[in-house]
Amino acid sequence: MRRLTGLPGEVTTLLTAVVEALDLPLPSNDEDDEAAHRDLLDERAAGVRIALSVLLERPRLWLLEGTASYIRERTAQHPVTYTPFRSDRTEADG
Repeated sequence: MRRLTGLPGEVTTLLTAVVEALDLPLPSNDEDDEAAHRDLLDERAAGVRIALSVLLERPRLWLLEGTASYIRERTAQHPVTYTPFRSDRTEADG
């Protein structure tokens, strides 16, 4: 990912963690996978919301990296468990 010019490194680190948390692969066309995708996106978005809310209550530049770490740790606790969509998959593949 390219670094945005003019932003402090801590800000870029935080924004990168947010993007990585919310950037989920699309689910397969299976209803269970679609539901798992929605649930995972909701869970990860809640983690990002909590982290950013706490940061906004106590805005300090040195807290940015800690907030990014929290988001990454929480993201790792909620991995993708559904089957991602693959454009090369055929009906015969299941």
